[in-house]
Amino acid sequence: MGDWSMPIGSLGEEVVARLCELLDNAGRGWRKLAELAGAEKRFKCSAEELEMCSLKVLEPRGSPTQCLLQLLAERDCTLRYLLGCLERMGHEQACRVLSSAVQDMIRITVQPESQVVAEGTQVSLTCCATGPPGLTYQWFCGRQEVPGATSPELLINTATLAGQPEWYICRVNCGATFTFSRWAHVQVEKSSSPSSASGYCLTMAGLQILQQPRPCRLAEGDTLALECRAIGNPPPQYQWFRNRRPVEGAQAPQLQVKLVTTAERGSYCCRVFNLFHEVWSQEVDVEIGPRLFTSGGSWPEGDGGSLEHGSPGQLYATDKVALLIGNMHYLHHKQLQAPIVDVHALGALLRQLDFKVVSLLDLRKAEMQMAVDEFLLLLDKGVYAGLLYYAGHGYENFGNSFMVPIDAPSAYTSEHCLCVQRVLREMQQRRTGLNIFLLDMCRKRNLNDDVIPQVGVLEVTANIVFGYATCADAEAYELSQGELSNGIFVTFLKRWLMEDEKITVLLDKVAEDMGTLEITRGRQALELRSNLSERRALTDPIRPPGQDESSARNLQWAKAHVLPESRHLRFNCGVSVQLGFAAEFSNIMIIYTRVVAAPKDITNCEARLTDIPEELDVDLKCTNKESPEEVGSPLAPVWSLGCPSCCLYSRICGLQKLQQELAFTICLQYRYQGMDDFVEERQRVNVGRPLIAKLNLQRAASPSPPHSPLFSSPPRSWGVVGSLWVNTPEENLSPEGPSSHTL
Repeated sequence: MGDWSMPIGSLGEEVVARLCELLDNAGRGWRKLAELAGAEKRFKCSAEELEMCSLKVLEPRGSPTQCLLQLLAERDCTLRYLLGCLERMGHEQACRVLSSAVQDMIRITVQPESQVVAEGTQVSLTCCATGPPGLTYQWFCGRQEVPGATSPELLINTATLAGQPEWYICRVNCGATFTFSRWAHVQVEKSSSPSSASGYCLTMAGLQILQQPRPCRLAEGDTLALECRAIGNPPPQYQWFRNRRPVEGAQAPQLQVKLVTTAERGSYCCRVFNLFHEVWSQEVDVEIGPRLFTSGGSWPEGDGGSLEHGSPGQLYATDKVALLIGNMHYLHHKQLQAPIVDVHALGALLRQLDFKVVSLLDLRKAEMQMAVDEFLLLLDKGVYAGLLYYAGHGYENFGNSFMVPIDAPSAYTSEHCLCVQRVLREMQQRRTGLNIFLLDMCRKRNLNDDVIPQVGVLEVTANIVFGYATCADAEAYELSQGELSNGIFVTFLKRWLMEDEKITVLLDKVAEDMGTLEITRGRQALELRSNLSERRALTDPIRPPGQDESSARNLQWAKAHVLPESRHLRFNCGVSVQLGFAAEFSNIMIIYTRVVAAPKDITNCEARLTDIPEELDVDLKCTNKESPEEVGSPLAPVWSLGCPSCCLYSRICGLQKLQQELAFTICLQYRYQGMDDFVEERQRVNVGRPLIAKLNLQRAASPSPPHSPLFSSPPRSWGVVGSLWVNTPEENLSPEGPSSHTL
């Protein structure tokens, strides 16, 4: 039996040509196939895509069917689904062609496994395949054929190896058709002094631990690294345990945890097992203590602010933290354009003022609440400045302001939204030195909501500043700049944000500037509310408090700004692919692939990203693009100049929705010189929980709403999240007609 779970892209050129010959007609042809395939939402083709297929008849060798099959292949349609569509069409001849092709395919069912073996022992590698009758095998060591190695099993005498690791691969043939197994790595270890703690020998138990994990003492923020090495036949597998409980995803000889906190302290051990036997490593203690402050600074705690001796009147911050939220793509309300540009510009400026910035786009209610909760943790024990900026739909009832999440129903009430005053009360309980709210939203009355929320009594703290983009019962507007839009508020705010002025004086200057804009005069005016009694400014320098311990919660938040490490993937054909990552916002990541090395006999080689988790917001038409401008970011013309070349770029949005670790497939397509057919290899990649996904904002969220393509934010840098970026478009203060953040 053939493997019907393989993708359409695995079909050979001759088979595709035969299907095109049968389906390029107006009867039971490609249009009917597109209609039936579209019964599953992800395979449904748009009117534009169908028109593109139909226009292929105007090309000399164009085929509408081939174009349709390419579209289905890009969406990972399987051969089984294609066969089902052809059967429902009643096209028996096309079904026979496809069935015959699948029967002739070679599929490797058992891959050779990498092994660590003791010196002088014999090791076995196995490769099994299914396919048409007459399969033949040939093993290779590196690029050299292994003489006489023409069976599924390869026996290797490690005494003949020179002590260096060797790479083995198996080719399976049937006539001119062939495929390769995965590479298997054989590492020979000297076992003259195995650890006595294991209590086993290879001949008795079939497993032997060569390297035991070692106890360690770490400080918060360090990297935990434990290692357990074993040999055995069949090859050993691993599972790490902490305090007698399995560690999720820790199934490799090395256990590595970056940016540890006190939550990771405990007793660790590793279970080593294979099909027949099981061995446990020795149990080791991992101690994690507080980190002393250094000049680099950890995320500090302390009181609100202090006066520096010898510098009369100068206030110093213990830390400065900002949460920026922009909601654009509403499910039941008018879409907005400005938040992506405004959050981008504001975040860039705040980073230059040494703020720790978390910027998020398009959040549902549960995600907004969890983001605010995590933000409040950073403000514990009086972080100097806590700044919350929100751009999106909003309203104001009975003196309370409400931020509207993207999943709010058409007739929303306070039950579906977040109350700003409630957030303020929780911030006051943290004893922050300065609380700043910048609300870029409408403040019209919500006639669907007649409930007065019981927020509780606010404390008199003399440290609160509210900057409203518009007055009570008024709307906030956007400025059109071609394909880009700025909110009126941020357009003027970013001109003054870097000034060394008391925050209330700064906002007064913004209000004066906004009053000069003719098109919004009488419609929108900044409103400032404040009880700030001291001269506190966003530019105040940071002075860490005189304490020895940094906050484990702050380190946990810092984890949410770590990108996956760049890595190199080696494919069986000898091609090496670099997999890189960059951050646009805290919940948006760029993944790019680049072929860095290929054998001389391989041409037309590219590595594409596929099998992206469905819960993420990914526009498949904007993945695997040759230039950053094509990935769907509206600010690409601003930031694309310094991007890497010769890459394929994909943009992953909505990382806060990840319900598990991010895993995807890298599909390598290449062609040998002198051959017309493309060859395809795939590798599955798991990068853990990147960026904001580490905070698990999904844990309290309801099931995901229907996905819509998100065009979220410009990258501040094709590098680490903490890098500075200032890419703001020039303003056009004469829009034809501003759109509004209306209810």
